[in-house]
Amino acid sequence: MPRFSRLHVYQTLQSAPLMPLFYNPDPEVCQQVLKACYAAGVRLFEITNRGDFAHDLFGSLVKMAATDYPDMVLGAGTILEPATAALYIQMGADFIVSPSFNADVARTCNLRKIAYMPGCATLTEIAKAEEWGVEVVKLFPGDVLEPKFVKALKGPMPWSNVLVTGGVEPTQESLSAWFGAGAMAVGIGSNLLTKDILANRDWAALERRVANAMQIIANLKG
Repeated sequence: MPRFSRLHVYQTLQSAPLMPLFYNPDPEVCQQVLKACYAAGVRLFEITNRGDFAHDLFGSLVKMAATDYPDMVLGAGTILEPATAALYIQMGADFIVSPSFNADVARTCNLRKIAYMPGCATLTEIAKAEEWGVEVVKLFPGDVLEPKFVKALKGPMPWSNVLVTGGVEPTQESLSAWFGAGAMAVGIGSNLLTKDILANRDWAALERRVANAMQIIANLKG
C-alpha cells in the first residue's frame, strides 16, 4: 500500500523538483543509487518498469525506503495499462507515471487516490488528461518539444503543471531553459545517472552530481 497521499506527492515534487528515473536488475545497484540520491536531497524517485520481475525489485526498494529513507516518495514508471498500475500500487507505489495517457489507468489511480502523471505531447492530450483529474502531466519527449513548448502552453493554459522528461540535462543551461519556460519539475534518467558512474559504482560521484543539479534548481527557484 502507498505510504503517501497524492497531495503529498505533488507537494514533494514542487518542493524538491528533480525526479531521477532509474532501473537496474541488480538490487544492490538500485539500493546504492537510491541512497546516493537521497543523501543529495532527492525526495521523489521513479523506478521504471523495464525488466523481468521489476515489480519484485520495486517492492524491496519500497520496504528499504520505509525504514532507511522515511520521507522518500517512490513511484513506478513506464506503466501502460491498469493491471500493471494496480500491481505497483499494491506493491507500495506512491505515484504512477506513463509514457502516454490511458483513461483506464487514470480511473484505477483515481479509485485509489494515487497521483498519476501521464506522458503528453500536445495541448489536446494535456487537456484530456486534466479532464480525468491529472494534476501534473509528464511532458515527453522533452528533447523533441523543447522549452518553448512549455512557454507556449502556459499562455492559454497557465494552470497546467508540467514535469519534463526526455533529454533534460543536469546543467545550468538546460535546467535554466526548462524552469525559465515554466516547468514545475524535471525528470532525468541516464543524463544524471550516467553509464560511467554506474559501471564504476562511484556512488560518491553520483551523490555530488545529483547534489549539484539540486543546487542549480534551488538557485533557479529562488
